[in-house]
Amino acid sequence: MTGESGGLLVRLRMEGPTMPEALAKIAEAILDDPETAAHASIVDLAERSGTSTATVTRFSRALGFKGYANLRVAVATETGRAEQARWEIDISGDIAPEDSIGSVLDLITAADTRAIQATASGLDTAAVERVAAAIASAGRVEIFGLGSSGTAGSEMAFRLERIRIPVRYRAETHAALTNAALLAPGDVAISLSHSGRTREAIEMLAEAADHGALTVAVTSFARSPLAEVADVVLTTSVHETTFRLAALSALHSQLLILDLIYVAVAQRTYERTAEALELTVRAVDAHRMPDTNANRKRARREKPL
Repeated sequence: MTGESGGLLVRLRMEGPTMPEALAKIAEAILDDPETAAHASIVDLAERSGTSTATVTRFSRALGFKGYANLRVAVATETGRAEQARWEIDISGDIAPEDSIGSVLDLITAADTRAIQATASGLDTAAVERVAAAIASAGRVEIFGLGSSGTAGSEMAFRLERIRIPVRYRAETHAALTNAALLAPGDVAISLSHSGRTREAIEMLAEAADHGALTVAVTSFARSPLAEVADVVLTTSVHETTFRLAALSALHSQLLILDLIYVAVAQRTYERTAEALELTVRAVDAHRMPDTNANRKRARREKPL
């Protein structure tokens, strides 16, 4: 992953605990006070984190930045964006039993909005273009995910299927593995896992890779085992709240990425997609209740004076 500013603090929050001890200390120091870190010299940050300037430089490069100066600009950009947003509530993620439905609504809305914005800011659009182009011309597309990731995967398969993309979603591991084994060059495999450490998701993508398919990982951890076996990695951001742990909170960010891919595929298959959508709407139209309000309005317009 390149050192883009978008989603940096979320990335540090997610990946910091998995970093080597010295680098984790620097991530913690930045997260403890991002505004101070945005103006700190490399010496200041090294002292605050109990490390050395060389370690701070190594930390910056590990995140994809050329050096500490670029990292500091990224932190400053993100803290400035958060200040400009002027969130009305403090998104600590804590929901107490006595909190009103209104305050819970505000917290969940703000948390999901922040996660979606961070995902969008850090998304590699060139990678999305690559995936969309591959899907548009693919002989087969296989999608796999478990739990809430499976919910996102199933929705993506439904959308692609509706515009005549040969796609399958399998929630059962053996079915997913056997389907992946039948892929070939020119096909696409997409595996979703917030942690990037779900064994079944990794195995499915690895099997697809063995047969030459383009492999795509949708995960919150760009250096996870799932990401290591993928040709393309699309990273999500999350913001946890009480009762909605990271894997559950990742759903909206996953859907954002998949929706963007879907629309990009539709753009590349415009005429075929338009025809398919028209046919599918017509097929289910008879199952919709008539719009009585529209009929009454039409009758009023047509009533003679």
